[in-house]
Amino acid sequence: MRLLADLHIAPRTVMTQLAQKLDKKLATWRPEVVAQVEQIVTDVIELADTDTLDLLPSRAVVQEVLDALDERQSG
Repeated sequence: MRLLADLHIAPRTVMTQLAQKLDKKLATWRPEVVAQVEQIVTDVIELADTDTLDLLPSRAVVQEVLDALDERQSG
């Protein structure tokens, strides 16, 4: 994953590009997908506002747990 500092682009510019990309995507996705994405983005904003974003498990950790559960069910 590339960080803003690695891109050598002002954070506001990147966020504007991100917001524009999200806006375009929201216009093309099914309503169910839009609702899910809006909820996830809202959750991330709330977590960031309360400095608890770092408490979320990483995707790798979640995948490890899912893999372990799958192994237990199949074994």
